[in-house]
Amino acid sequence: MKPLRSSRSRRIAGAALTVGALMATAACGGGSKDDKGEGAGFNAAVTGIASKSTKTGGTLKFVNKQDFDSLDPQRQYYGFAWDFSRFYTRQLITYAPKPGKESNTLVPDLATSNAKITDDGKTYTYTLRDGITWEDGSPITAQDVKYGIERIWAKDVISGGPAYLRQVLDPKGEYKGPYKDTSKDKLGLKAIETPDAKTIIFRLPKPNGDFEQMLAMPTGSPVKADKDTAAKYTNQPFSSGPYKVESYKPGKGAVLVRNTKWKKESDPIRPALPDKITVDFNSNLDAIDQRLIKGDYDVFLSATGMSQAGRSEAIKQHKGNVDNIPTSFVRYVDFATKVKPFDNVHCRKAVFYATDFEALQTTRGGPQAAGDIATTMLPKSIAGADDYDPYGVLERKGAPDAAKAKDELKQCGKPGGFKTNIVARTDQPNEVEAAETLQESLAKVGIDIEVNNIDGASSASITGSPEVMKKRGYGLSMTGWGPDFPTGQGFEQPLIDGRFIQQTGNYNVSETNDPTINGYFDEALKETDPAAAGEIYKKINHAIADKAVQMPFLYEKNITWRSSRLTNAFSSGAYNGRYDYSQLGVVK
Repeated sequence: MKPLRSSRSRRIAGAALTVGALMATAACGGGSKDDKGEGAGFNAAVTGIASKSTKTGGTLKFVNKQDFDSLDPQRQYYGFAWDFSRFYTRQLITYAPKPGKESNTLVPDLATSNAKITDDGKTYTYTLRDGITWEDGSPITAQDVKYGIERIWAKDVISGGPAYLRQVLDPKGEYKGPYKDTSKDKLGLKAIETPDAKTIIFRLPKPNGDFEQMLAMPTGSPVKADKDTAAKYTNQPFSSGPYKVESYKPGKGAVLVRNTKWKKESDPIRPALPDKITVDFNSNLDAIDQRLIKGDYDVFLSATGMSQAGRSEAIKQHKGNVDNIPTSFVRYVDFATKVKPFDNVHCRKAVFYATDFEALQTTRGGPQAAGDIATTMLPKSIAGADDYDPYGVLERKGAPDAAKAKDELKQCGKPGGFKTNIVARTDQPNEVEAAETLQESLAKVGIDIEVNNIDGASSASITGSPEVMKKRGYGLSMTGWGPDFPTGQGFEQPLIDGRFIQQTGNYNVSETNDPTINGYFDEALKETDPAAAGEIYKKINHAIADKAVQMPFLYEKNITWRSSRLTNAFSSGAYNGRYDYSQLGVVK
């Protein structure tokens, strides 16, 4: 693809001002009627619970721009897939079904209580509830929980998903996973003990203050060994929750129906309001917005925001169905430091100084709709975040500093600039536009970047492959990230700890492997005081900025559509601002 030279950023700037004006109007008004009735009111799901209800029945209809990375809980890493999986998976503990920051509290799910922690923070013991069952009516056992967790060791069979539990429970990598397990019951992982069907004990080699956060992820879900179809499990996961997968057609959609063996008295988390849940996939974002506004769907599953045209129409004509949700996502540019010339820190810093941060903010809707300009990688909601701004971005109000950019180019031996490539995902709203806007601002100092568009579903094998990044000369990647759980470890470690670099499904795109940064993580994990740990994560955050290996530009907010049929909608901090999907219902 040839480099794109356009005035796209200037055209969007005018549109963003219009959106800003509409936002102000919406904030002053009440709910407005869409084609299916009256919305609960602008930001009703941000300030509280929109259309609170306990009524059951009806079909909850999701639409999304891309497929799930997997329905297999041990393989999931997309945030929306984690939220959605709560319909058919359960964990020992989970996040509280409450609005906002209250959702960050861990509460018991399959277990009767949070862990009994002993042995100086190295032993966690749980007792399972009575009445918890699989979709065939058989009891969920401690052995099922252990087996499900063991599956994340089988990276050669079921790749993808976070590595936290594997690294915490087996840092030496001695266990080979259940498919290569020579023990009779395939439960040979020594770090987990199951003395009976109701008791499960985790023995950590060393303490980790976030261990329960890791167990609350889908990777902590039970899997029944005789229902495990290995790599094919994604097509028909066996349900431990209130819904089961009736059908899943990759690239087309999924249908969930009630799991009749699920018992409400055994589940304090999920109200299970709809009778049926559907998901349709459509890569045309404008078409998705129009179908949402028309009333054909209730929720945009990814919750990454409406398109420019969609949000303008929604805010102007249907403001009662709109939420402007603060998220824990940071939008940023990754530097592949093994791809020349970004192996030189001064070439990376030249990009920082040449970037028009305000224009990037504008491509995503402007300050009111899209969020604040970011200067560091750590979201403001995470302990350790501060206003560190080593490149003076806020001081110059997001404008580029061409003089400093040219000075950095001289220092990296490229006084006339250089050529490189940037990857952008076509199914991420405004990501391609942001890449083209960056392209335009960098060109002013001689940095010529070619925009390479990819489908987000293929990113794990492209940006997630260090070899592919080097082979194709992809020096930059336009991307975004939200915390796996609400701590510095949950946000930063997969992105910057060198011990997390993988050859497929890699998220440390910069391939940063700095002993000092890695050591900071080890220090932070020993802390039981979140504030003390936050001070260490602050050091990591500053080091990332100083090394210029990632360039954050936006602390994200999203314009999200909420249908008039939707009940029990609220923004959940634990799910990066998305609605807690497990709580939703619909008016029939």
